[in-house]
Amino acid sequence: MTLRISLPDQRTLARFTDLVDVDLVEWDFASPLPDGDPIDLAVRPYVLQGDLSLLDPTRVRAVQTQTLGYDDAVGNVPDGVTWCNAVGVHEGSAAEVAVGLLIAALRGFDEFARAMPEGRWVRGWNHGLLGSRVLLLGYGGIGTEIRARLDGFGVELVRVARTARSDDHGDVHGIDELWSLLPDVDAVVVAVPYGPDTHHLVDDAFLTAMRPGALIVNVSRGKVADTDALVRHAASGQVCVASDVWDPEPLPADHPLWTTPGVFVSPHVGGAVTTMHDRVEALVRAQVARLQAGEPLINVVDVS
Repeated sequence: MTLRISLPDQRTLARFTDLVDVDLVEWDFASPLPDGDPIDLAVRPYVLQGDLSLLDPTRVRAVQTQTLGYDDAVGNVPDGVTWCNAVGVHEGSAAEVAVGLLIAALRGFDEFARAMPEGRWVRGWNHGLLGSRVLLLGYGGIGTEIRARLDGFGVELVRVARTARSDDHGDVHGIDELWSLLPDVDAVVVAVPYGPDTHHLVDDAFLTAMRPGALIVNVSRGKVADTDALVRHAASGQVCVASDVWDPEPLPADHPLWTTPGVFVSPHVGGAVTTMHDRVEALVRAQVARLQAGEPLINVVDVS
C-alpha cells in the first residue's frame, strides 16, 4: 500500500524523496487541500497558520506537528483526525533558552547589551547563578532537560510538579506546596504546559509571594502569565522578568515591557535552532515506518 504524506514546503519535502511506497505532496495548512487520495500523515508547518477547524477527516487522517505545545489545537480539530505533537524535538533547545535567560538576567547581560549602542561601560554587582536557589515549576520534558543543564552551576534546585514524588535527584514538591516555597527562592523558571489549570498561573498573588527583586523566567506559554501583572510588578521592582514567551505575541512595539528596567524580552525562540529540522525529520520517518508496519502512531495527544 502506498502512503500519502504531505509536507509544508519544498525544502522539507526534499528530505523525504528517498522514501519507498510513499506519495509526497506539498500542503501548508493554509491553502486548499491537494486533490487526490486522502493524506495519511500531514506534517504541520512550524510557524503556525491555517484554520484547523477546516481539516476534513475524510481527507486527512493524522497530523504530525513540529511543536511540543498543542493548546491551539484543543477544540479546533474535527473528530477523526489523529493529532501528534513533537515530543523529543524541542525540549533540549527550550532548556538552553531557559538557562541562558537565567544567566543573562542574573549576571546583568541585558543591561550590558542596552549600554552598547551608547558606548557606556556598565559595571556593577549582580546576584549571579552560582549559589542561587532556583525553583523549577514544571517537571516534564522541558523541566527534566533544564535540571540536567543546571547540574554543575552550583544552584540549589527546588523542583515543583503537579504531584509530589521522589526520584534519583531527590524530592519533587507538589503544586500545593508552591506558595510556601516562592518567598525563599532567588529565581523561578516556569516550564508547565498551558491549559485551563495554568492560565494566568503567574498572577498578582504569585508575583507578590516572590522575594522582592527575584527573577521569573517563562519558557512555557505567554498566557501562563498575566501580562498586566508582570508590567505592574516589574515596574515597581518587585520582580525581574526574563521570558521567551509573551501574551500577546509578538509584543507591540509600544508595549511597556520593552522599556521596563529588569525585563529581558526574548522573541519566542525556544525551538528556533537549525538542528530542529533533523529531529523533525527523524520523528516523521519514525511515524511513516509505523504507518507502513500497521502500528499505531506515537506522541498522540487528546485535542477534543
